[in-house]
Amino acid sequence: MEEGKVSIKHREIVFRGPYAPHLKPEAALLLLVDSRGIKQVTLLGENRISISYDLYCISLMQIETALSESGFHLDNSIMSKLKRALYYFAEDTERRNRGLKKLTCSRGCAAKIFVSSYKNRKHGCRDQRPDHLRRYL
Repeated sequence: MEEGKVSIKHREIVFRGPYAPHLKPEAALLLLVDSRGIKQVTLLGENRISISYDLYCISLMQIETALSESGFHLDNSIMSKLKRALYYFAEDTERRNRGLKKLTCSRGCAAKIFVSSYKNRKHGCRDQRPDHLRRYL
């Protein structure tokens, strides 16, 4: 990213149910909040989130691809598809006009985007039992 340049985009991502308990929009919010280039994520309703991100670092296509790879079901109504296509085109054109390369990830997009979230998590033993009970067997 060039020093001092930002292009903040504000978008809405709509999910489609039924949801598995671990794939609700709240879980997507927690995944996205620590990702590189994402400035703000808020829950708008039971199936919508609002996201603000820097186009120099990440694109809507990457975000939605990563969410889909993670198992989230995005809304695929005709209106959502039209909006999505328009946003993808506009962002790609803006990046090309600014002399930036196209941001794509055909496979493994979730791993690339959510790696910072994974790095910031507490790792180690997650067993809630006391040490003497874990060594019982």
